[in-house]
Amino acid sequence: MAKHVGVKLPDDLITVLKGEKAVVVLATFSEKGLPHTTPIQSIYPKGLESILISIHKDHTGYHNMVWQKKVMLCLMDEGNIAYSILGRAGVVRAPSAVHPLMNIVRIDIIDIKSDRSVLTKVDAGIKWSYTSPEAEELSKSLMDELKELAVTL
Repeated sequence: MAKHVGVKLPDDLITVLKGEKAVVVLATFSEKGLPHTTPIQSIYPKGLESILISIHKDHTGYHNMVWQKKVMLCLMDEGNIAYSILGRAGVVRAPSAVHPLMNIVRIDIIDIKSDRSVLTKVDAGIKWSYTSPEAEELSKSLMDELKELAVTL
């Protein structure tokens, strides 16, 4: 059963987000009401009440987010971490300083709920690796940009 946490990121979630290996699933809706999900791995907390993400400017999830504004993020990771975050999205940098096809979005938290189950526990989250040295360099540069903006925005 879901438990409402509030609007501030809990410590365990901040730890996972700052670990730079988290993947969240971004859920949006199109103007026609069609649901859409997008895995996001360029994500970093901005304080306790906002999250920054980097997303391709032509991605369907980005277009839906710009139109709809309200989004849902879902994150599950080892240690029985399971959260859903309702937020309001706003573009803060377009294009990214790192890559002209990427944009930076801030998601201001409206509500967080813990999705831990009494019947099961999360043993592992989504695990990923880089596809090439160039992909690693780009990903790390995008993460560095998010970290910088988390302080300066």
